[in-house]
Amino acid sequence: MRFVDEYRSNEKVQTLLEAIRKKVTRPWYIMEICGGQTHAIARYRLEEMLPPDLQLLHGPGCPVCVTPVETIDYALKLATQPNVILASFGDMMRVPGSKEDLLSVKARGADIRMLYTPLDALSLAEENPDKEIVFFAIGFETTAPVHLMALKEAIRRGLPNFSILTSLFTVPPAIEAILSDPESKVDGFLTAGHVCAITGNRAYHRLTARYKIPMVVTGFEPVDLLYGIYRCVSQLEAGSYEVENAYKRAVPEQGNAAARQLMDEMLEPCDQDWRGIGIIPSSGLQLRSEYKRYSSRMRFQLRPEENRIASECIAGLIMRGLRHPSDCPHFGKACHPTHPLGAPMVSSEGVCAAYYRYTLELPDSFYRLRPCATGARRGRTHDTPTDQPSILSGFPEPIIGAGS
Repeated sequence: MRFVDEYRSNEKVQTLLEAIRKKVTRPWYIMEICGGQTHAIARYRLEEMLPPDLQLLHGPGCPVCVTPVETIDYALKLATQPNVILASFGDMMRVPGSKEDLLSVKARGADIRMLYTPLDALSLAEENPDKEIVFFAIGFETTAPVHLMALKEAIRRGLPNFSILTSLFTVPPAIEAILSDPESKVDGFLTAGHVCAITGNRAYHRLTARYKIPMVVTGFEPVDLLYGIYRCVSQLEAGSYEVENAYKRAVPEQGNAAARQLMDEMLEPCDQDWRGIGIIPSSGLQLRSEYKRYSSRMRFQLRPEENRIASECIAGLIMRGLRHPSDCPHFGKACHPTHPLGAPMVSSEGVCAAYYRYTLELPDSFYRLRPCATGARRGRTHDTPTDQPSILSGFPEPIIGAGS
């Protein structure tokens, strides 16, 4: 399949791995900031193929994982209100609140619907005019425009019984919070290509200048990720720091102007609590005052009980780059997909779910991209090819230039 197969090419993967091995001369820590990238890294065992001195850290790139317990508890209380239908993506159904999750409440009779798109919630509002339809709108800058388009359409159709419960996050403040942490080990970032496709790269230029750290806009296929790692390592070894777009076929420099305009019109920044991390100033998005009547928090004014949450989950340390899922004593034991202690074991983009699925559940025969027959683990000697071409030869050319 075009634009897929060439970015999963084993030959290009081997070429990039060889180039990375030649480039690395000292220990480096690189953090990817997107759950989709984390899953690709785990699925294709890319981390195991890298030289031992190059370590990947897995950032807070999953909106399901960072949605705070208080918001989950609010959704749970909302779902039990008379005449309320709560609509949500399936990822949120098993995310633990302080005591239970949406699936448990649904099993006891709450009207909770799993949807594929926010637009389906509008159909629910039309079909149930005597019910209040609340859509649980979570996400980063990537999905925020989709939620806003649904809200715009609800306004156009005149649906007074539609509202949204928002849990929206922005990536640059989270990166800045990680870089400001005195415990941080991050030397460089792979930024999320789909986020930058919406926002553009402007905010990241400010961060590289302030913190003197390279950031590479990266895609989601194995070749994309390894090329992003190669470009990031190249900057680190050269002592340079800039925003580099290694995903030009999808990310223009200025992002998506229409999506940004919609977000600027309907949303405003707010302080946001990130589950396991804490409150990060100006890292969230909330509806502007002229749209507050469509906020479920304004409409229902509920106050969930305050409950202490279990402390066994170390997801916050993992998403700050201070721990790996394998460092958790509960990983794959007390904590697994059918009994998660924290959100990263639930979400399809959660780092713990990725490592559980691709390192514990599936056999080695599942993985088609292997640079050597034995599937080298970290620290083992790699079977290094000696006749590989230059790193750029045969590498897929960008389809969309920067700024186009």
